[in-house]
Amino acid sequence: MRGQRGGVSSPRFSLLPLSISAMNQRTTRLFFPSVATSLRRAGALALTALLGLPSLSSSAQQLSWLKARGPQIVDAQGRPVVLRGCNVGGWLLQESYILKTDTLGCQRRIQQGLLRTMPEREVEEFYRQYRAGFVTRADIDWLARQGFNCVRLPFHYDLFLTAEQRRARTKALQNPNSDAAVDAYVQALGRWYDANELFTADPKTLDGFRHLDQVLDWCAANKMYVVFDLHAAPGGQGTDANINDNFRPLDLWKRRDARGRLIYQDVTVRLWEQLAKRYKNDARVAMYDLINEPHNLNAEHGLSADNQELNALYSRLIDAVRAQQDRHLLLLEGNGYGNEYTNLTPDKLKSQDKTGLVYNAHRYWCPNDATAGDPNPSQINLVKNLAAFRDRWQVPVWVGETGENSNEWFAAAVQQLNAQHIGWCHWNLKRVDAGSSLLRVSPYGSILTAAGRAALLRNAQFASCAVNRDALFALTQPADARQPFAAYRLPGTLLAADYDLGREGLAYHDTYNARIDYRELKPTNSGNAYRNDGVDVQPIQDAGGNGFGVGHTEAGEWLSYTVTVPKAGAYALQLRATNAGATPARLLLKLNDTVVGRFTVAPAATEAAGWQTISGGTVALPAGTHMLRLVVEQPGAVLSWLRFSEAKAATQGGQ
Repeated sequence: MRGQRGGVSSPRFSLLPLSISAMNQRTTRLFFPSVATSLRRAGALALTALLGLPSLSSSAQQLSWLKARGPQIVDAQGRPVVLRGCNVGGWLLQESYILKTDTLGCQRRIQQGLLRTMPEREVEEFYRQYRAGFVTRADIDWLARQGFNCVRLPFHYDLFLTAEQRRARTKALQNPNSDAAVDAYVQALGRWYDANELFTADPKTLDGFRHLDQVLDWCAANKMYVVFDLHAAPGGQGTDANINDNFRPLDLWKRRDARGRLIYQDVTVRLWEQLAKRYKNDARVAMYDLINEPHNLNAEHGLSADNQELNALYSRLIDAVRAQQDRHLLLLEGNGYGNEYTNLTPDKLKSQDKTGLVYNAHRYWCPNDATAGDPNPSQINLVKNLAAFRDRWQVPVWVGETGENSNEWFAAAVQQLNAQHIGWCHWNLKRVDAGSSLLRVSPYGSILTAAGRAALLRNAQFASCAVNRDALFALTQPADARQPFAAYRLPGTLLAADYDLGREGLAYHDTYNARIDYRELKPTNSGNAYRNDGVDVQPIQDAGGNGFGVGHTEAGEWLSYTVTVPKAGAYALQLRATNAGATPARLLLKLNDTVVGRFTVAPAATEAAGWQTISGGTVALPAGTHMLRLVVEQPGAVLSWLRFSEAKAATQGGQ
């Protein structure tokens, strides 16, 4: 799986669930005019200040060669640079959970499924179209407008094989349970390696180089850096096929060819040699991420208990890159999905040149508390350990992947990392029907059908995606920011799921709002729809709503809504809700912390049959902008909307 930036253009936010193509037409109408205007006018300055970036007029906006100076990454003039960006995973290496391909699993299994239903040439054509559309210049331009200053580019090593070499690999993946088929491919790699036929063809004919060059051009046009990430290394860097796309677990560390060589390691070194030869003078490249997420390198899997194998290969890779006179920053990832560095600290590495090293962490499902630490100082996914490791070894650190959690977790993580001046890269840009990515790809059916593939190619295009505005808000706005999700003017209807944007305790309160233990499997949004907060939003069937309701509530939880009242007056309150529980549900409405309405939702036999419109009495509202808070006293209800209708002229409370 799957962290940020320097010079940027002004942020621009669209509203979930609008498609990109509809965004520009509707943003002004859905926001308060004053909010929309202030966002357009001050967006760049606000995000620049939040991320600690130079202003747009600074010469630092021009890409400069990056290097390490003690614990900092600096530009050619010695000015600190904090990279804050987004991963574009699922593109040059498919991951099953990103595409929701269900039981197919890793990319080779997706390919196996496709090859059972269509000829190899048609599979290749599908992948050509997929790679041409899943990430494009429009995606990169949009990321720049949000204020990010780098992109991490995960890729599969097989994109640097020739068409003929890739066909040989395809034969092996069509027979994954055949030791003979896998061994034939391994021996072929050895022959190509000995003949210097790996990664040496005309770069214009190799998909990998073409895609890397393309992304570099797109990013440079936006003054963004690129991090090259070998996400699927030859042979596979661990046991998780979803990111390795390997034939056998841990073959990078174990598989030997007929000559007894660790051939996959030789091939990995050769690939980075060729990458270094091509890009050694390219300042658009921020770093080389040498191997993504090594994991399960341990005695249980027949390897050392102290990362000896990882030390040896990293040392080879460092020396191979430096032998090409390449000065790029080299990003190391520890064992345990990128986080554990026993025997990998600068004093332990066997490489001849230890300059320009950056140590990586991948932060998922862990606490963001600044005081939380791990007793192992070489385990650096916790912010306290990460900062201590940086200071102890005087090396830069970077969070190459962080995400796959709730908005509250995102905001807390970014707050802590920014406070430590540690860069980060969010995972991920796109996912199918998910709220944790920045862009949401609509469901498409099955990748194994022609209709499903056509829908995937169409839905994954930038113009077809919806912006997960709440996730974007959590990553890019100050910790104390709260903002309307939609512009509400009363009289009118407030949709329950369209509560304000902002953190837990500001825009809403939910008792379970972030996953801080990887062993926890409970989703923060139990309804798994629409929003990415702890609030439990679920699909509903109720006339007059937007198809989403708030349920799974607990006593004391609440939602806030910013509303504008153009004219003071008396308003009749109505709540649309259902209750399939055994006891009545009770809610109250507060205006600026004063109770102004109460609702009781009677039980019904089923949720679908129990929709009811409940009167909450009449409330006098003063003119102006106010915060309404809907509070759960007794849980059980599923909420659809709250309506304010003019009752009579106000006699007090406004003007």
